[in-house]
Amino acid sequence: MPVNNRAANDADARLERELAGLKAQYERLRDDKVRAEQDLTHLQGQLAELEARAKAEYGTSEPAELEALLARKREENGKLVAAYREHIATVRRDLEAVENAFDGA
Repeated sequence: MPVNNRAANDADARLERELAGLKAQYERLRDDKVRAEQDLTHLQGQLAELEARAKAEYGTSEPAELEALLARKREENGKLVAAYREHIATVRRDLEAVENAFDGA
């Protein structure tokens, strides 16, 4: 076989291998695209469900409004815990007073 034919055959073989590799890459990319589209559809459905739930439970699904509501709830919880802490301290003091009165009697 002449050198030119061998070089041409080698070049053809390289091109065929490259084409096969490119086809495989295309198939992987196409599969990735399909999965990404499915994921997007699934996540959009989840987002719609969560927005509907937030609207039903909190009256809004706007992130800024939900953050403000959360801040108010945290402040309220802080106040409730402080009041309960004070109530427990009062009960403890009253109990100690009763115990002291009983011990002194």
